[in-house]
Amino acid sequence: MAFISQKEINDIRNAVSIVEVISAYIPLTQRGKNYFGVCPFHEDHSPSMSVSEEKQIYKCFSCGATGNVFTFLENFLNISFGEAIAQVAEKAGIVLNTKLFLKKDTKYQEEYEIMEFSNKFYQNNLNSEAGKKAIAYLEERGLNEEARTSFDIGLSLNKDMLSKILLKKNYSEKMLADLGLVHQSSSTVYDVFQNRIMFPIHNLDGQVVGFTARCYLEENIKPKYLNSKETYLFKKGKILYNYHRAKDTIRLKKEVILVEGNMDAIRLHINGIQNVVALMGTSLTKSQMETLRKLHVKVILMLDNDEAGESATYAVGNELEENGFDLAIVRLSKAKDPDEYILKYGIAALAENIQKAIPFMDFKLNYLKKNKNLDSSVDLAEYIKAVIASLKKNDDEILKEVTLQKLSSDYNISYAVLKSELGTLQENQIAKEKKNDPQSPKPKSSYQKIVDEVLFFMMNSEEYIRLYQTKLGMFREKENRAIANEIIYFYETNKTMNLADFISYIETISLKKEIMDIIENVKVKQLSVEAMEELILRIKKKIKEEEIKKLKEDLKMEFDIQKKVELTEKIAEIKKGSVENESY
Repeated sequence: MAFISQKEINDIRNAVSIVEVISAYIPLTQRGKNYFGVCPFHEDHSPSMSVSEEKQIYKCFSCGATGNVFTFLENFLNISFGEAIAQVAEKAGIVLNTKLFLKKDTKYQEEYEIMEFSNKFYQNNLNSEAGKKAIAYLEERGLNEEARTSFDIGLSLNKDMLSKILLKKNYSEKMLADLGLVHQSSSTVYDVFQNRIMFPIHNLDGQVVGFTARCYLEENIKPKYLNSKETYLFKKGKILYNYHRAKDTIRLKKEVILVEGNMDAIRLHINGIQNVVALMGTSLTKSQMETLRKLHVKVILMLDNDEAGESATYAVGNELEENGFDLAIVRLSKAKDPDEYILKYGIAALAENIQKAIPFMDFKLNYLKKNKNLDSSVDLAEYIKAVIASLKKNDDEILKEVTLQKLSSDYNISYAVLKSELGTLQENQIAKEKKNDPQSPKPKSSYQKIVDEVLFFMMNSEEYIRLYQTKLGMFREKENRAIANEIIYFYETNKTMNLADFISYIETISLKKEIMDIIENVKVKQLSVEAMEELILRIKKKIKEEEIKKLKEDLKMEFDIQKKVELTEKIAEIKKGSVENESY
């Protein structure tokens, strides 16, 4: 099995211009040496992303998004590093000889093998003699053989067969229990899922991480649905059901349909509407929202047609609206959910509902009227305040204007009063956000600025790496040492220093941001050995000052005469050493 080398990765990156690649996705305008555009990784209204043609890197000065051409495509298209390499290679006209570009993380390789084996085992059960009743049930529900195959639908039996087979394969009981496949008791091990139709749950990369199990026999015990417990592989809040199948269609259609249940997603998908994913519950997590954000598409929210579904539509819709999503709502009638609606009225009727999806604000205006008597001045005032409060979270100025005009006209309220109320709320919100902003950068100390300069020198030439090693040795601080060690290791491995290639090599996101911050913010007039030596001398001087300060504090707290003498002598020795070394 062939894997692409770091040198090949560097060659592919060097074969394209980062400006040309990024400008295919967002407009860029040149200002001096660099190019600027609206950052796609946060809700941005003015160009805060800088792209350097010279350094082949980008950085957003608002949200901190940073990297090279590979990381941009990874985050913008929500694809893997290997897929990003493939895309850049294609743009450069480079033919890759293998489809497997990078080694996958093998930390949980054994666990993924167990989950995939279990999935195949359940599928085999369904297609055996023992699966006839289950197949009849699925056929009755409109899930034919093609649908069953497409969604890897299987069947668990009541003979603890899975646990027996997996134990014979020498997998540990603890691992099987941790994955939610078996129960352990003092005397035995038995299957968690028995006599249920099995719907595998995949992570965003398409690996099986859990199951939804539905009972289908009358004698089956409740609950009707039984889900895998959360495990280190299966985190419901990080998964959107059907994402790995739907992502390409979503990008093509520039729309994602967000439904509530797995069966809703399956029903839409097998009937030709394949840009659909399902929530793993009625709430929307930050992780799921980040996955949706990276798609850069319109969201159509189509949750269950009951009171809980309506409340969830309002709650999830608010989350999406506040985070800048282009959002529309579908509320179905005369059916509890999209699955039932299609079975009753057909896919064409559902597609028509999707075409007629309403803006979220229109849904919200109706929702906020619930349980209110608008003939009552108190209820009317509460309703108007609720609408205005929701408008302050929306960035569409035209929508705000239209909504205020409509409220003024419909309820005979002064437009000026409504506008004033909205303005006051917005000012208060902006002030609160500024006060509570945890991302406001802390100013760096003068010492850290010197360290950053040394690291910047090291990232530009082997000569400065050697100076660091011979004349400084290492930094005292763990964070600074980590960056210096990465620079040294990268150079020793590749025998060259290139900033954009170095960024590809760094895997830790926080470390990558620190490095990008140094690259973008350190301003050096000229790289020279003399300048590097001066920086090292200043760092050594600062270290000596800190040592002396600490010893003086210890001296104040010391009562033993002999120890006081020793501390005093040590301070004098450090001071003497500093003077002697000033000319080095």
